Amino acid sequence: PILQKVQTDEPRVFSIPEHRNPVPDSLDGEVLEDARAALEKGERLTLSYPVRNVHRAVGTRLSSEIVTRHGPEGLPDGTLDLRLTGNAGQSLGAFLARGIRLTIAGDANDYVGKGLSGGEIVLHPPQGAPRESQHNGIIGNTALYGATSGALFAAGKAGERFAVRNSGATAVIEGCGANGCEYMTGGMAVILGPVGGNFGAGMTGGMAFIFDERGRFPQMANAGSILWQRLASDHWRGELRSAVERHVEMTGSAHARRLLDKWEDVLANFWQVCPRDMLDKLEHPLVDENVPAEAAE
Repeated sequence: PILQKVQTDEPRVFSIPEHRNPVPDSLDGEVLEDARAALEKGERLTLSYPVRNVHRAVGTRLSSEIVTRHGPEGLPDGTLDLRLTGNAGQSLGAFLARGIRLTIAGDANDYVGKGLSGGEIVLHPPQGAPRESQHNGIIGNTALYGATSGALFAAGKAGERFAVRNSGATAVIEGCGANGCEYMTGGMAVILGPVGGNFGAGMTGGMAFIFDERGRFPQMANAGSILWQRLASDHWRGELRSAVERHVEMTGSAHARRLLDKWEDVLANFWQVCPRDMLDKLEHPLVDENVPAEAAE
């Protein structure tokens, strides 16, 4: 049959079908019901659930509820402690608001912490897992895309484009694929393991620290955007150590704990990565006044 468009002055009326395909509620729907009373009063609460890869954007609706009730500043860190076990779907903790701490014993898909907005995301292998965290992936590609604040601690490796366009979050992971810290504009990334090629492409802000036991980082770095050197400032040594200590506290990482146990020895294997655009804008210089220039090379 041929369909013809008929011109008419009569208003068009659209009818809504009485029967629609049902859309299953997300995990956040269950969490909201369980946490509603505590969210209204801003009380601390710990909840535990299994999670599957069909559960996407866990924490996003919850974040909307917190911001609606308590404003853009959210709640004190860790007010709602959400503990998950299993394999999370895409966009875990997207736009996660301050006051929510998502802890996963398991792993997660792509876009972890997309638009992170003050919340905390923690991932570690399940208890009793035989694998060593620093040799195994725990989050997918494009983590922390456009994050503005908050923190991510992952006892394992990330995929490609880690911390792309991160503009304020702090993150500690144990390795990543190609294009790490791409277009990053702020925040801090600590990577306790090897990185893929083209690291720091288009990076214009923030700071990164790379544990490079095999001395391969210079071949992986994008020299057009970033500079790298050995740590030569007490301030930045303190910032790095504090981040690694927090990583151990949050994830229980045996790899990070071993690094802390022999900190003075392993510190020489870290690179500090700074965007070229930030060299004349740093509040704390990369090299202390009493440190010879050649010590940072």
